[in-house]
Amino acid sequence: MALDAVSVQFARRAVPVLSDLTFSLRPGEHLIIFAPSGAGKSTILRLISGVIPHSVMATVTGTVEVGGRGITAVAELSRRVGVLGQDPGAALCLPDVEQELALTMENHGVDPTLISSRIDAALLAVGSSDLRLRLTGQLSGGETQRVALAACLTNHQQVLLLDEPTSMLDGPGMARVRTALDEAVERYAPTVILVEHRIDEFAGDRGLEGLPAKALALDKDGRVLAVGATAAVLEQAASSLYDAGCWLPLESELKVVLGKPGGLASSAIQAGLTEWAGEPGGESRRGPGTVVLHANNLAVGRAGGRTLIMNVNFTLNAGEIVAVLGRNGTGKTSLLLTLGQLLAPEGGSVHSSRPGMVFQNPEHQFVAHTVRNEISHGLPSNSALIDVALATYGLSDLAEVSPYRLSGGQKRRLSLAAMLVHDRSILLADEPTFGLDRRGTVGVIEALRRAAHAGTAVVFSSHDLRSVATLAERAIVINDGSIIADGPIFDILRNDPVMAEAGIVVPALIGWLLDSFESPGQIRRVLDRLNSALPLEKAAPAPS
Repeated sequence: MALDAVSVQFARRAVPVLSDLTFSLRPGEHLIIFAPSGAGKSTILRLISGVIPHSVMATVTGTVEVGGRGITAVAELSRRVGVLGQDPGAALCLPDVEQELALTMENHGVDPTLISSRIDAALLAVGSSDLRLRLTGQLSGGETQRVALAACLTNHQQVLLLDEPTSMLDGPGMARVRTALDEAVERYAPTVILVEHRIDEFAGDRGLEGLPAKALALDKDGRVLAVGATAAVLEQAASSLYDAGCWLPLESELKVVLGKPGGLASSAIQAGLTEWAGEPGGESRRGPGTVVLHANNLAVGRAGGRTLIMNVNFTLNAGEIVAVLGRNGTGKTSLLLTLGQLLAPEGGSVHSSRPGMVFQNPEHQFVAHTVRNEISHGLPSNSALIDVALATYGLSDLAEVSPYRLSGGQKRRLSLAAMLVHDRSILLADEPTFGLDRRGTVGVIEALRRAAHAGTAVVFSSHDLRSVATLAERAIVINDGSIIADGPIFDILRNDPVMAEAGIVVPALIGWLLDSFESPGQIRRVLDRLNSALPLEKAAPAPS
């Protein structure tokens, strides 16, 4: 595979999305792309898969070759290229999982006697053998992501393009993705291009060694900062990537912000983090406000499906920030939809005012044709709040663009802006940071904190434990049809039996902080300093 001097320009965009991009990969090589949101990561994958320019119109200069041949129509390239898109649900088209996985092989003329065994092997590889007979419309976001990855693995294509393959996965799911890719490499040695924000979780205990051997770093304008061996690329470009708001492996991040190598094992790094923990300040926490929501013996189900959670009893106070944690498929999204009065309870009751809801898939809540109109929906057209929201969420330069033409991270920022511009006593957010770079994640954290400080109660689901530890005061943990824990966030994260039962893997940074500091204020001061090594006014999402 080779890209030589490639630039991509979309209509009505003043500047190219990608500029003069050159790199090559031999069969079996793996590449990770480091870049901030909107820098063109997904555009690269769409180029290689033929979506650009054959399905999505764009002006492309330079040359792109896959398997020694130029880019052709998507159908032809699909024989050589497997794609897991940023929105895996958009790729599912048949009513059940078995048919979905069989379709890809039938389209490519796989021997019918091999199809069933390949389905079993692919689902086993991603840890989802129990999903074979499930309806695709009843899968959770994480289950959908696993099925979409399994579909990528069934045809043994020469190239795998993975656009945030773990963004919605729990700890066990993350581990299964790593295992599935390792097994694919052993069987048929595909070339792999990976876009991933949850870098440390993907790498696992191996750290930098657990990442693809090659890397490509882009600046916010889609220009190459560095390409080559991953360690060398990070050494050369880590500071620029950090300043642009990109997530980095923890070891690289700590070296940028503290100026010392060695990661958490370094005594110098530990001393620097300890110094931060002892600094004065830190966010002030409000006392308990009035009760704004009460769930009484609530039974939660999925539309058209089985009951997922029984006997849900809790209250929510004004200004409180609560994280909902648990494995994929345990009912986190369904609980939020039920609390938001968008899904009828199967039993019990919820008493509250009508909450605002930020969906897991931002496109599911879009109602307007431009970014500006999406934010202004339900507001007076001359409201000063509109321009403030555009600026706060880094969307001013995209105000007249269709919401559907934004990058994944930009869509997420828009969905949050469109909801928070309204005055709500309760905000429910389903995976509000998934798919976001560091700058976008910090912006979301600050936006939700501002809402809570103004008295809005916030309930959000997430697999991103760094954001959870930074933001939440309280956690509710779901497993096997019930709430198994409800209490202060750091007490929950220290409860090893609960974490193990719920399949929650605590990242190395959070584990070290929990072991090193008793005070929640100390832990949050360290996390806030890591998040805001850029001044906070610059840490809100920037135009991309």
